[in-house]
Amino acid sequence: MLTNDVETTSIWFNRLRDETGLKVLQEGMPFLLDIYGKYNIKSTFYFTGYIAKLYPGVVKMILNHGHEVASHGLSHKKEHGFDQMPYQKQLQHLKESKMILEDISGKEVISFRAPALRVNENTGKALIEAGYSIDSSIASQRFDLFMSFGGIKKLKWLLSPRLPYRTSVESLFEKGDSPIVEVPLSATFLPYLGTTMRLFPLLTKWQHHLLHFENSINQKPIVFDIHPNELIDESYEKRRISRRSNKAFAYLFQDLIRAKLKAKNLGKKALDLYEREIRYFKSRNYKFITVREYVENTFYGSQGNHSV
Repeated sequence: MLTNDVETTSIWFNRLRDETGLKVLQEGMPFLLDIYGKYNIKSTFYFTGYIAKLYPGVVKMILNHGHEVASHGLSHKKEHGFDQMPYQKQLQHLKESKMILEDISGKEVISFRAPALRVNENTGKALIEAGYSIDSSIASQRFDLFMSFGGIKKLKWLLSPRLPYRTSVESLFEKGDSPIVEVPLSATFLPYLGTTMRLFPLLTKWQHHLLHFENSINQKPIVFDIHPNELIDESYEKRRISRRSNKAFAYLFQDLIRAKLKAKNLGKKALDLYEREIRYFKSRNYKFITVREYVENTFYGSQGNHSV
């Protein structure tokens, strides 16, 4: 499953920026759709309600290609992390995001991924009440710690089930019998996603070999995450890294160091690296499907109730 988080975040400026959202619409998304069309790939796009409302075309452009429309929450603002919003606020964001995306697309939205993968003990219950049935916010055996917001809570990833599972009502990190199916993002301690691919291209080669080996043993699906804003280039503009935290330690790791690292191999270089990953799995006869299609086939399909 090749998945895409669509938002207005500027990697170059380390902040949300409407102008970046426009470049995502005009450049990043067309690049992704072209490469998916070239390899006949169906994918899942997680849109924030904000970018969908600001530029509805960013959602509409995927509708004729068989891709899935999914929710990335209402906003990607730091203060709107699902790990710190109270239950009612989470519920509001989930319902409003779902409504915006369904009104634009005319499609039912049942899949969710939290902005920055930040969730808490209330998120599963809010997802159920808001009408979702699939989550992909857990990155099992991924270790972030100081390099991302909500790093302490994300330590729970280290003990989360590695194969897709029904979650507990009380925790998306644990197995249970709730209506929510968790489809974890792939990781080998380091995340398998666009940022790692751009920062450590050689390491990512080893990652995809390891994940392929694991899949050959237990059929664990491989879930990759990329952002269309990684495929655009804003380096022609003078850079000033925005500060999102008032704490010196957090600013150093989560803003300054992280922002400088993440600016590597943006634009065409990222696209070339991404195509390399796609070719690797294409050459091994992988089937590329949406998250929704995987869950419907595996948990509700001809195999009946799937136990993992």
